[in-house]
Parts: sequence; structure tokens; C-alpha cells
Amino acid sequence: MIKMIALYKQPKDKKKFDEHYFGTHAPITAKIPGLRKMEVTKITGTPMGGESEYYLLCEMYYDSYEAFKAAMKTSEAKASGKDLMSFAGDIVTLMVGEEVKND
Repeated sequence: MIKMIALYKQPKDKKKFDEHYFGTHAPITAKIPGLRKMEVTKITGTPMGGESEYYLLCEMYYDSYEAFKAAMKTSEAKASGKDLMSFAGDIVTLMVGEEVKND
């Protein structure tokens, strides 16, 4: 499986970020054709007990790189990207990775 990972740094206004992310952005993203699963993790701290520089992690799973590339060309993906840049463009890092099985 291929996944796109969105890693968000701490927002200035967490309440406003959460309202937009969960109320607007996640529902737009969930409509992307070919998206198999979307997992969101709120970062609660570091192993040493301090606050992390990161706030949220979202993993979006696709069957293959080809399926991911096709999905990114859709109007739903473009709407998700446009919305992302409107509220978190300065705090998000996007990555694409391939799941590795260690058998």
C-alpha cells in the first residue's frame, strides 16, 4: 500500500484548527476516489514528557502508487489540496511512502 502522510506542526489556535480540520477538511479529503483508509493521530507529547513540535498526523492509504496518482488528479483531491493550503499551508508537511512488510 501507498500512503500520503500529512504532518502538522502546532497551530497558533488549536481550537480553530480542530474546528476546520475535523468539520471541513477531513470530510472533503474522505471523498477522494481511491482513498482506502484515513487515520488521524493527535500528537500528545514526546517520550520524555514534553510538548512535541507536531500537533497532528494524518495517514491516507491507497492500493498502489498508480491508484494514488490517479486519485490526485481528481476534483476531490484538488479541493482537498486547495482547502489545506487555505488553513494550514504554513504548518503542514506532505510525504508519500510505501508500506514495508517485514516478514
